[in-house]
Amino acid sequence: MSGPREVVTLQLGHYAGCVGAHWWGLQEALFCFDPGAEKADERICHDVLFRAGRTLHGQETYTPRLVIMDLKGSLGSLKREGSLCQDVRTNTPVAWKGDVTTHQEQPDPGSLFLEGLDRPENHRSPVGDSAAQSGRSPPCKGQDRASETAQLESATPVWSDFLRTHLHPRSILTIRQYHHEGESSRLEAFGQGEKLLEDATCLEELEDRLHFYVEECDYLQGFQVLCDLHNGFSGVGAKVTELLRDEYAGKGILTWGLTPALGTANLQRNFYRLMNTVLGLVHLSSHSSLFCPLSLSGSLGLRPEPPVAFPYLQYSASLAYHTSAILAPALDTITTPYRLQASTFSMAQLAESLNFSGRKVAAAVAAVPFPVLQGQSLPDALWSQQASLPWRPLSSCGEQGDSHCFAQSVVLRGISKEHQTSNLPPGTEPKSILHMCETGQEVLARYLHTASPRTFSTSHLLQGPCRLLAPYPQYFSPLLSKQGHLLEKPSPTTATVESLPVFAALQSSAALRKTLSSYYRELQQVDVRRWASFFAAGVEPDDFQEALHDLRTLSGCYQDWSAAEESEDEAD
Repeated sequence: MSGPREVVTLQLGHYAGCVGAHWWGLQEALFCFDPGAEKADERICHDVLFRAGRTLHGQETYTPRLVIMDLKGSLGSLKREGSLCQDVRTNTPVAWKGDVTTHQEQPDPGSLFLEGLDRPENHRSPVGDSAAQSGRSPPCKGQDRASETAQLESATPVWSDFLRTHLHPRSILTIRQYHHEGESSRLEAFGQGEKLLEDATCLEELEDRLHFYVEECDYLQGFQVLCDLHNGFSGVGAKVTELLRDEYAGKGILTWGLTPALGTANLQRNFYRLMNTVLGLVHLSSHSSLFCPLSLSGSLGLRPEPPVAFPYLQYSASLAYHTSAILAPALDTITTPYRLQASTFSMAQLAESLNFSGRKVAAAVAAVPFPVLQGQSLPDALWSQQASLPWRPLSSCGEQGDSHCFAQSVVLRGISKEHQTSNLPPGTEPKSILHMCETGQEVLARYLHTASPRTFSTSHLLQGPCRLLAPYPQYFSPLLSKQGHLLEKPSPTTATVESLPVFAALQSSAALRKTLSSYYRELQQVDVRRWASFFAAGVEPDDFQEALHDLRTLSGCYQDWSAAEESEDEAD
């Protein structure tokens, strides 16, 4: 088939907007205007996610095929109609001849993250040229610059502050019944989210935007849904994915349930969050081709565990700006197989390789960055990691440990052609079987087979790394070079990291059984009569019990019958 296989993306909720803001920035960083710059079959086909168009003034545009749903107060200085559509009312003559009184609302200040992005890269600070543009005195020392950057990052209120990508006027759908900030009028329960899509006006607006993007596609392969899982947007996502399944039967639906790194919270919020998570997980997985929770929290249960640590990232778990910037390159890497220029691997095939036997939930893992020394070969890098797998869990399921992985889709990017094999001189004894492989793809496949011999694995090895542009955070260890490779010793000068090698995978793992069962046990022990406010929002107790039953059934799909382990179902 010729031409791109288009995908429509939906972002539902504020944290989904944070991940999406970094996600679209990573896509722009990969725009390539030289056809000979990269090997054709390894180049990302951006027409899968983006569409060409024109403004009312004839200006050519290239914008994401994207629908965003978020609350009132979440857009900051970003207009509802996006940044490409000028207000035509400013040039419209007024027919009224009498006195006119003008009431003008003070506009939101522009984002300090995005100011100065039209300047050359080597003239920008890591988060844009904010000091010069805002009228403040520019810092004269590196320590002052770092302090200013830290203050700017900690004060980031909304995702639009670090969204550098222009949006189409039909992208943003604002939910006005609830507000992003404050303790009142919050979208905090699953039932509230479900009711939003039962409103005819809201549903019509959503369908209008979907039809606009879908009807111009030549070959729609499916939908990517990024959805907050911890709040009422889990109910919104349940209704949206149900609509997509019914309206566009046969198309792939990959859904990512997003949760920020969890801190301390009161008992009510923890209970609401777990209820939203479980109800969202059950409904989203049933309506999607494949569902994957994404979070840097160690656990999503009632007692959150410490966030995931990455050896070469010095990130703040309390900042959505930081945590979403880790999830975005992992998500970008995992989804490359169905976005490559010459790939025949579709979104539906990716889901089918993992969701057999009722396993509609997958777990994500990633190494951001993949630890490889500058100039090191792939066999040497993987051989040095043989004691433990290099990636970290991204789905709050803990380390896989001895749990069996049924199937996995693995992508490693950022390994140049000359470093994919060992290229041993004649007569040299190879260190391992990896050093005997003739191609990089064979090296990766052999490594995965050795690490998980009973796992069905599909793998992709790409030369191009994940490229970074401001305002991506510079929270990297001084042991990384500009290309994201490991250095023998820390660099004496702070360099901006411009790209990263990334190792990421989607896995159907037996570890999910323990995670899903733990959610079931925690909620089964709760006296739901204490939480009448949650059920008053729209979820019936009988529906809640049915969801718990479905969760228990889903966890049973990940039973590893080849292992001699005690049945948790019998223990229950």
